[in-house]
Amino acid sequence: MPLSVFGVVLFAALLHASWNAIVKLAPDKLLTTILVAASAAAISALALPFLAQPARESWPFLAASTVLQVGYYLLVARAYRGADMSQAYPLMRGTAPLIVALVSRLWLGEHLSAPAWAGVALICGGVLSLALAGRGTSGKGVRAALLNAFVIAGYTLIDGVGVRASGAPAAYTLWLNLLSGAPLVVWVLAARWRSFLPYARANLHLGVVGGLGTLVSYGLALWAMTHAPVAVIAALRETSILFATVIAVFVLREKPTPARIASALLIAAGAVVLRLA
Repeated sequence: MPLSVFGVVLFAALLHASWNAIVKLAPDKLLTTILVAASAAAISALALPFLAQPARESWPFLAASTVLQVGYYLLVARAYRGADMSQAYPLMRGTAPLIVALVSRLWLGEHLSAPAWAGVALICGGVLSLALAGRGTSGKGVRAALLNAFVIAGYTLIDGVGVRASGAPAAYTLWLNLLSGAPLVVWVLAARWRSFLPYARANLHLGVVGGLGTLVSYGLALWAMTHAPVAVIAALRETSILFATVIAVFVLREKPTPARIASALLIAAGAVVLRLA
C-alpha cells in the first residue's frame, strides 16, 4: 500500500474516533447524533454545486447506502446509551472488517495476499478482544453495537463499489451525507422539535465539529478505496480504535486494563503488517 494512502486512512481513523467521542460525551446521544448528521448534510449541500457530479451508474449504490447510513446513526446513539465507548466502539468497528473481507472476496473478486489477510486478522482480533474485555455494560448496548457491525459492513461494501463507479469520490461522499442526514432531520423535527431546537442551539458547535469529522473521515476512506482493496481499507480504518482508546482514557476517564493495552498492541501490529503487505 502506498504510504500516502496509508497516512490518509490513519488520519481518517483519528477523525472518526473524535466524532464518536463527541457523541459519547454529549448529554443526549440521539439528538447529538442527529445534529452531527444534519451538520454534515448542510455542509454537503453548500459544497455540492461546486463539484462535478457522480456518474449515473453510482446512484443505485448511493440509494442503498443511504438507507443503511440512517440505520447506522440511530444504532450509534443506541449503543452509546447502553455501553462504554471503549467497548461499544470496538464491537461496531472490529466485527465489520471481517465481514467485508469475506464478502468482498466473493462479491468484488478481491483476492488479498497472505500478509494482507494476516494484517486484517490482527486488527480485527485486537479490536474484538478489546471489546470483549469490557465489563459492566448492558446487553442492549452490546446488541446494538453488534447489529451496527453488519450495517457498517453493508454500507462499506456498497460504497466501495459505488465510489469506484462514480468517478467523483468527493461528490459521492457529499451526496451520501446529504441523503442520509435529511431523513433524520425530517424525523426529529416532526417527532421531537420541541426538545431538538433548543438542544441544537445550545450544542451547535458539537454538531458542526462532528459533522465535519464524519464527512471528511468517510470521504478520505472512500477515496482510499479507489486506490486499494476495500477489505484492506476497511480493516486499516479500524485503527481508529487506537485513537478511541486514548480518548476514552484521557478524556472520558475510562480506566485502561492490561487486556486493553495488549489488544491495542495487536491492532498496531496489524496496521504495520498491512503497510508492509
